Amino acid sequence: MLITRRHFAAGSLAAPAILNGGLAFAAGRPMTVASLLGEDKPETRVWRRIAEILASTAPGRFDLRIVPNAALGGEKEVAEGLRLGSIQAALSTVSSLSGWVPAGQILDLPFLFRDRGHLARVLAGPLGVELRKLYEAQGFVVPGFINYGARHLLAKEPLTTPASVKGKRIRVIQSPLHTALWSGFGAFPTPIPIPETYNALKTGVVDCMDLTKSAYVGFRLHEVVPVLIETGHIWASGVVMFAAPFWKALTQQDREALTAAVTEGIAYFDELMRADEEASMARAKAEGGKVVPAENRQGWQDGARKVWEGFAPQLGGMSGIEAIAQSA
Repeated sequence: MLITRRHFAAGSLAAPAILNGGLAFAAGRPMTVASLLGEDKPETRVWRRIAEILASTAPGRFDLRIVPNAALGGEKEVAEGLRLGSIQAALSTVSSLSGWVPAGQILDLPFLFRDRGHLARVLAGPLGVELRKLYEAQGFVVPGFINYGARHLLAKEPLTTPASVKGKRIRVIQSPLHTALWSGFGAFPTPIPIPETYNALKTGVVDCMDLTKSAYVGFRLHEVVPVLIETGHIWASGVVMFAAPFWKALTQQDREALTAAVTEGIAYFDELMRADEEASMARAKAEGGKVVPAENRQGWQDGARKVWEGFAPQLGGMSGIEAIAQSA
């Protein structure tokens, strides 16, 4: 029988106890945690930090079994795993959860947020509270939001203007909003799970895609699309999420310990992400990558405005969108 990496990971997670000098002892409540990237990236390091915090604040009560490198699948597969109960925790972009919570797409509206501080302030208010309720109704308990950084266009050539992407095949997240954005510029959106994007770009299935600076190098995409065009069109919001059945089975004390650890972990993740963006860009440039500024900013923003108008009816109307854009 062929043993795949995913089968190996699942089998490894099935162990009910940890051996220490030949003696087995209980390791706390098992928690399978899925991460898309490797041990050196913020997406996995944040869970290692959360595990360390819990070892101090809730000793013996949790056993985090962290599975990196997308061994449990891409974001859609992981989200489905949470809903089925085979995975207990993960990070996710709000984009990948839009099929379950369409209202979360408001965070993906292009050029809506000025900077990461603006986004954080909005999520600390009523919108964040409402979105948490909507995620929980779909089986995802969200103690907090994270910021992956701004999304930029990645290509084999400098596609610096809106007109330059016309006719290009672009990989997109499986999200109606992302599809609408690039269709509006005349590109041909193709939904592809993130673990498959490297080969899709290498073999010419698609010509370009958009992603954050950290993940650009995390998935080695600078090797196949060496030009990063700084469009900064979307701030990639995400969530720390837990499977609802797992969360509801916890005692109030354990929920509080886990929430506190996640809150501290989110602050750590933000520090890691800022540092990783800088390191990733340095590595990309050293290995032949190039960063170029976007041109015709007004043209990009005009395209974004059409997306606002198209999605306004399902996102509370243009007045609400405008209020977010103009908020302090």
